[in-house]
Amino acid sequence: MTEPVTKPESSQAAIALSLSVYFIWGALTLYWKELHGFDSFELIGWRITSSVIVLVVVMMLTKRFRPLIQTLRNPQLLVRISLASVLLTINWATYVWAVVNDHVIETALGYFIAPILTIVIGVFVLHEKLRAIQRLAVAFAVSGIAVLTIAYGRVPWIALIIATSWSFYAYLKKKVPLQPLESLTAEVLILAIPAFMYVLATWNNPQSVHNTATPTEWILVAFTGVITAVPLLMFASASQKTPLTILGPMQYIVPTMNFLIGWLLYDEALTSSKVAGFSLIWVCLALVLTDLFRKQRLQQNASSRR
Repeated sequence: MTEPVTKPESSQAAIALSLSVYFIWGALTLYWKELHGFDSFELIGWRITSSVIVLVVVMMLTKRFRPLIQTLRNPQLLVRISLASVLLTINWATYVWAVVNDHVIETALGYFIAPILTIVIGVFVLHEKLRAIQRLAVAFAVSGIAVLTIAYGRVPWIALIIATSWSFYAYLKKKVPLQPLESLTAEVLILAIPAFMYVLATWNNPQSVHNTATPTEWILVAFTGVITAVPLLMFASASQKTPLTILGPMQYIVPTMNFLIGWLLYDEALTSSKVAGFSLIWVCLALVLTDLFRKQRLQQNASSRR
């Protein structure tokens, strides 16, 4: 009996959906840039508040909200989710602050560095051994950060905070036995009260969203929860049918878009020394991807011999 022809089509559809998600995430820089006149921390308060509404509605419609609340009665799980929510807030706040304050290229650097920091976490936290190509990749990354530190005239702290918060967030997520939607819902639920209180505290500030937003800006602020939840739902669906060897390289679409957006659209300075620093980071990523594909081929060959 021949294999159904729908299988490759569904795989292609999943890959197309995955690509769409990463391009949406990359384009969100343009979305946040439209809100550059507002305080970035207030925007995060609105994002969390709006996300809570959207995600709780979705969870209730799919009858997954009550089981989630019951699951959160586990103290150890609640602690892990709470820590993840703090890291997520740091990542979101740093990213939005950087975008609205003309540091888009540095956000790109942060998300380029994040995979390297994940390797470092594997070595120092999980006591994994580095292969020779991984050691070389880390050396290029460290060299790139050193060159960029000289180029910026300071440590690229925005990039390092983004990379560090995201890498440890990803590490904690592996310790949380929840689906992506449930996990994110739990995180924003924990953040809901502080976020709502912050929105109320800034409500009467002269430059607050409440006092200065145009109707268009109000719509953009209100939809920050939608732009958070919808791509995640799309990704959760696509990732189930897309091989990790394809998803892995796709994650670099977002920082590449941020790099190009900051450089070409917002005229952020890109000196030759910054190009040199980014080039070292890109060499590192090329080595990491080469090692990933090599390891995957070896596993496939080993499986075919069985």
